Amino acid sequence: MSIRTTSTYMFTVVGLVLLAGGLYFMRTMEDPQGLLRALPYICYGLGCSMFGHGMGEIVVHRAMKKDPVAAKQLEIEKKDERNLAIVNRAKAKAYDMMIFMFGALIIPIALMDIDLTVLFLLVFAYVFIVGYCTYYRFKYYKEM
Repeated sequence: MSIRTTSTYMFTVVGLVLLAGGLYFMRTMEDPQGLLRALPYICYGLGCSMFGHGMGEIVVHRAMKKDPVAAKQLEIEKKDERNLAIVNRAKAKAYDMMIFMFGALIIPIALMDIDLTVLFLLVFAYVFIVGYCTYYRFKYYKEM
């Protein structure tokens, strides 16, 4: 068993533990205060995503083991320049849409007079994404 396979199984198990822990705390905690109000839901959400991702990787790995011809074809398609260009173009379009949607979503949330902590988290995430894009844009300009 390779390290990647082992880490995939560990990722799946950790996801399952988080999912179960989140469900357990949702059912058993009475009148939680502060961060404990959100913690079970965060654990549940992280657990679901980690478990789903890990199980997906396990299923793909097993399917590739059973059919080496299909595995080789999948590997070729992953590395095909045309497919990579399509994937990158789709990501760029999604990013462009996300920037406008996220910015448009922050404005009504700010006008709803919600807690400033939530608003600052949203704004920080938005600025972080834009900064991340700017950093890589300059990095790629220097390389090319």
